[in-house]
Amino acid sequence: MSETTWLVVPAAGQGRRMGAEIPKQYLTIDTRPVLAHTLDRLLQAFPASRLCLCLDIEDRCFDPAWVPFADWRRAPGGAERVDSVIHALEAIAGEAADDDLVLVHDAARPCVTVEDLRRLEACLAEDPVGGLLATRVADTVKRDDGEGRVAATQPRDGLWHALTPQGFRYDLLCRALRHARASGIAVTDEASAVEALGLSPRLVVGRRDNLKITHPEDLGLAALVLSAQRQSAQQPAAQAASPSAKASI
Repeated sequence: MSETTWLVVPAAGQGRRMGAEIPKQYLTIDTRPVLAHTLDRLLQAFPASRLCLCLDIEDRCFDPAWVPFADWRRAPGGAERVDSVIHALEAIAGEAADDDLVLVHDAARPCVTVEDLRRLEACLAEDPVGGLLATRVADTVKRDDGEGRVAATQPRDGLWHALTPQGFRYDLLCRALRHARASGIAVTDEASAVEALGLSPRLVVGRRDNLKITHPEDLGLAALVLSAQRQSAQQPAAQAASPSAKASI
């Protein structure tokens, strides 16, 4: 396992599909911005990690007080997610070792659990390629005909929803993203760039409530998920604090 785990959080997106006046990572859940929730969750899982946060150079919403990490730096965001990640890798080039693990996580995924984060890191500790959190596709999948009608029903066997974080060794991720950019390959996530090198990232089963806030209704769903996760975490503590009920024989 590498000595250092780097966290790269692209947070330069404008979130236009949300229809809000500010980027979605700055919308609030329980009076705190989505970004702050996300960073807190990452810190809980990886307190010794090093963070690189990708922000738009004209960002006027960001507040450094939201960052709970002792060791972090800011990198300029790019036009696309892949550009932001490349900027982050360039920003840590002088410090990251080739075999350091780099975990890239969406700023708008505040509901990822500490358990999933730690399991992903453990699964990738000795993996030669790297991998990502993912869930099996449960719903029937339709392909449209381009005019709003069904053209075909796609078999869902073997299909997965890609989540984040996605983790790869520093040198491999740099090579994959450079190759994809030079080849004109569309990169929707880090795994797709690694796949373009002919490699097969590992799928690590994650929880379905690791949702990405993209549409207006997602903000309310995320609030409900975070509340349910807090209540679930409090129950074992409450049970441990209360006297054990002994069954009479």
